[in-house]
Amino acid sequence: MAAKEKDQEFIEYIVRNIVDNPDDVSVERTVDERGVLLTLKVNPKDMGYVIGRQGQSARALRTLLRIIGVHNDARVNLKIYEPEGSEHRARRDDRDDRDDRGRDRDQDEDTSAVDDLKI
Repeated sequence: MAAKEKDQEFIEYIVRNIVDNPDDVSVERTVDERGVLLTLKVNPKDMGYVIGRQGQSARALRTLLRIIGVHNDARVNLKIYEPEGSEHRARRDDRDDRDDRGRDRDQDEDTSAVDDLKI
């Protein structure tokens, strides 16, 4: 087995410490003319931890890898492999927040509370 590069070791270390199944974490490293590509694979149940709320964790991991790349004169990119059945939630924009009548569900909850007061 070839020795792991620093960027690969770094991302494995970080991800193993935030997921519930650290033994399922693997990182493949490929180098081409555009730079270094790290492909991260985790247990489908841990996708939510890796991606984070609105992608914040994934964005932070990519930022840290860019910093490592700058220090090593390389462009480092992170690809998160998303298998079927992964358990991360859809963005709020993707959900349907309207009821059958086309009104916002949040709005219905607010009006029903007012209706209960019978003002």
